[in-house]
Amino acid sequence: MLALLTLVMLGLLAGCIQVPASSQEQIRTLNVSGSGKVYVVPDIAYIYVGVRTEADDVASALNANNQQAQAIVNLLKERGVAQEDIQTSAFNVYPQQNFGPNGEVLGTKFVVENTVFITARDLSQLGGLLDAVVRAGANNIYGITFDVADREKAESEARRLAIENAKARAQELAQTVGVTLGEVQNVSVYSSGSPIPVYEAKGMGLGGGGSAPIAAGQLIISADANITYLIR
Repeated sequence: MLALLTLVMLGLLAGCIQVPASSQEQIRTLNVSGSGKVYVVPDIAYIYVGVRTEADDVASALNANNQQAQAIVNLLKERGVAQEDIQTSAFNVYPQQNFGPNGEVLGTKFVVENTVFITARDLSQLGGLLDAVVRAGANNIYGITFDVADREKAESEARRLAIENAKARAQELAQTVGVTLGEVQNVSVYSSGSPIPVYEAKGMGLGGGGSAPIAAGQLIISADANITYLIR
């Protein structure tokens, strides 16, 4: 009887013991990154044009500013700029004191500033357009930003180039270290924000005659890709 109980207890203990399973093979991965760039010629420009007037009283400064700003808007429309491409982006009225050599107040002028945001879609006429708005009364031009109206095709090509670049790097690294690429585990693609100007490019001259020499040059649209492979 004692021998039977001993065998039963040994059997129960054996049933409670778990043999550890063999550890799974460690997953090895290779992470690579790539980049792609596409050069495009701008076909659109954004310009901030300002009118600043000052006078001894607010009404006079405002009246002069309104006349000059309206003359600019009329000119833009005459030159084919659409109404939706002309937008007031800032309007300020403030007093400005004039001081003498000892800090005494000599008088007060009132300043009115009106800034118009223009979208120019015909770059061949951009130089002449800028000359014309200055003659119409603009006394501030806050810079020109070139862009591409439809970036979709260029952005798609930049993403494709970034992925191809990452794949080529993965194959090169795998061959160098003596491993074989397996399935793709993860893909991430990041497009750039605004196009980047190519400052060293000569670009294309715009305008003619006595127009301001404006060169649009080229823009870079870029993308980055990150790919993770299983390796064996």
